[in-house]
Amino acid sequence: MGDSAWANYEKRLHRVSAYINAHLDEELDLDRLSEIACLSPHHWHRVYRAVHGETLAATVKRLRLQRAAADLVQTGLPVEAIARRSGYPNVQSFNRTFRTVYGQPPARYRREGSHKVFETASMEGNPGMYDVTLREIEPIALVGVAHSGSYMAIGQAFETLYGTLFARRLFRPDMEMIGIYLDDPELVETERLRSFACVTITGETAAEAPLTPQKIDGGQYAVLRHKGPYADMPKAYQWLYGTWLAQSGREIRDNVIFEKYLNNPREVAPTDLLTEICLPLK
Repeated sequence: MGDSAWANYEKRLHRVSAYINAHLDEELDLDRLSEIACLSPHHWHRVYRAVHGETLAATVKRLRLQRAAADLVQTGLPVEAIARRSGYPNVQSFNRTFRTVYGQPPARYRREGSHKVFETASMEGNPGMYDVTLREIEPIALVGVAHSGSYMAIGQAFETLYGTLFARRLFRPDMEMIGIYLDDPELVETERLRSFACVTITGETAAEAPLTPQKIDGGQYAVLRHKGPYADMPKAYQWLYGTWLAQSGREIRDNVIFEKYLNNPREVAPTDLLTEICLPLK
């Protein structure tokens, strides 16, 4: 397949990914998404699954449930409203699906989910509640896609990143997933938050739009290993900054904080997701 054909597939992958993320509240069937891609449903579904490792239906379900988990943790929206927003015809079906994926029904997850453990640890000022290791990290060369808006929606930038790498035949299985976060969501409006969805690279890699070269500076980092849904991450950050850092006697170095994703949300349950939060230290 020639470069022009691959470039055409890249554009189609970007269109479909952008449409899915912008229309999660709507009915997203295979025929409609195939129209966006300008390919027959039969062929487009095979292309999408080959690139992303899951079906279109699985992507939509995963993104809706991830957003639902964030709504449960971060908002006071009623479960019924979250169920409707997630495309479920009734609360019962939403409860069953959410429990299967997250291990608890929605109302219980809101009350007792793993995010509550970090919240309790922060309130109690317990610096030993979670394992934080000090690690010397060598400089890391990256290529990434910029994202603006909610950090919980950075998945769209990762979709664009992987679609681009695949279409340009740059993807390698040993690439590591890293998210760079430039702003404090407590201080910056959500729509203005800046981040980058990245993968590690070795050697020279062409970084034409939408790809941009990025880097992680070497030095010492406090590394918190987090297990659980991405919706829990804000509570983990609060504990790391408010409890561990305050009692560690260490100072932050003026470099970006980043996250390293040790497994793939397409392949494991949200409760089994492993993330390293890396805080730069002087």
